Amino acid sequence: MTKSFISGILLFFLSTITVFSKEKPNVLFVFIDDMGYGDLACFGNTTHETPNIDRLADEGIRFTQFYVNAPICSPSRVAVTTGQYPSRWEITSFINDHKANVKRGMKDYLNLQAPSLARNMKDAGYYTAHIGKWHMGGGRDVGDVPYITEYGFDESVTQFEGIGERYLATYETLNLPDSTRGLEKMSAALGKGEIHWIKREDCTETYVTRAIQAIKNAQAAGKPFYVNLWPDDMHTPNEPPKHLRGDLSTQARYSGVIKEMDNQLERLFSFIRNSPELRDNTLIIFTADNGPAKNVGSPGPLSGHKGNLYEGGIREPLIIWGPSFISSEQVGKTNSTTVMAGIDLAPSIIQFVGAKKYKKDTYDGVDMSKSMLGIETSKRTKPIMWQRPSGITKMNKNTDNPDLAIRDGDYKLLINIDGSNPQLYNIVSDEEESENITDQHPDITKKLKKKVLDWYAEMPQIISADN
Repeated sequence: MTKSFISGILLFFLSTITVFSKEKPNVLFVFIDDMGYGDLACFGNTTHETPNIDRLADEGIRFTQFYVNAPICSPSRVAVTTGQYPSRWEITSFINDHKANVKRGMKDYLNLQAPSLARNMKDAGYYTAHIGKWHMGGGRDVGDVPYITEYGFDESVTQFEGIGERYLATYETLNLPDSTRGLEKMSAALGKGEIHWIKREDCTETYVTRAIQAIKNAQAAGKPFYVNLWPDDMHTPNEPPKHLRGDLSTQARYSGVIKEMDNQLERLFSFIRNSPELRDNTLIIFTADNGPAKNVGSPGPLSGHKGNLYEGGIREPLIIWGPSFISSEQVGKTNSTTVMAGIDLAPSIIQFVGAKKYKKDTYDGVDMSKSMLGIETSKRTKPIMWQRPSGITKMNKNTDNPDLAIRDGDYKLLINIDGSNPQLYNIVSDEEESENITDQHPDITKKLKKKVLDWYAEMPQIISADN
């Protein structure tokens, strides 16, 4: 019997493990806020200490070609929740107050008719929980929105960007312009849920504690769990515990918040590792919602940052951990070839756990579950497309913040909605987007231009060329 034949049998077994498993696998989805592609040590950072996240990567698989579907929070969160482009639901930028939302052609909240991964999981027998930042409705002066639990969660707790039970932060005096942040006070005035006031430095610890409790609640109910842990780190203003603030500079505090986040996540990861019942039947997905704020976090070797469509704004670290599900040959490896996106997560998780896909739901994303588990290295069958967040102004009228982008195979095109200023890059050989090769590849430019403009024409018309 040849080695290749044995490997083939093993891969077949791994690919069918969820079908024959007596227990449905648990899923923990950790979604960090405003973390750059280059902020983790396991993705090349030499300043920040992230040993616990690094260990997760060493025991799982790193993916370096993962994209979120917007360079800003609300639409990125809509994409991972629905498996669809967020513009379909008229959420293309961060949800603000009602007046600002109307001005930008935005909805105040995610329509309850939208697909919701949590509903699929709950209907499949899962205990579902959302812990942390929501930002898909609720906050500022907008309180007439659905509770988070209406999207399919058995329990939820959030911060000032949602309603229901929530933790609102008080701040130390760090000479920050928003250190007494008014958004918390506005949230409290909305009511609609039990409100707890805590120090900003304690938020991540609190969310991790609540995530652990949600897992215990699932165990007590005799159900597998699907838990969102969505901290509001690394979003500014950064306020770590006092001993991690260094000289109080922006960078010192940012590094302190990363270290504190890593420390707190260790409690959750160890809770799962130290229980054979959980360790052997849990998949952890770790990534972030968009690139770092300019001059705060690190996009690594990539250009761009939060708010624009260059790689630094939309490419994020992705780590998949699951000892019983990941091919042993792939543990500790880095996958630098498989292109995945936030819209792929919902259909991939549904396939992985064997949940029911509703007939009314059509996904823009594709099932990449076998690639996530290292069973195969899939070639993406569909391009990924983006539009610039509405209300995020151009830094330069011509080139600095293009309206649209498309990644198809090795190539990425950025362009304005009037077809002007095309920028074509071979992302495989030029991830820094340093050489515009439109003149060398007019046919590719033309093809991708048509695809992304046709796609944009199908969407609600929200952004304009000069906003």
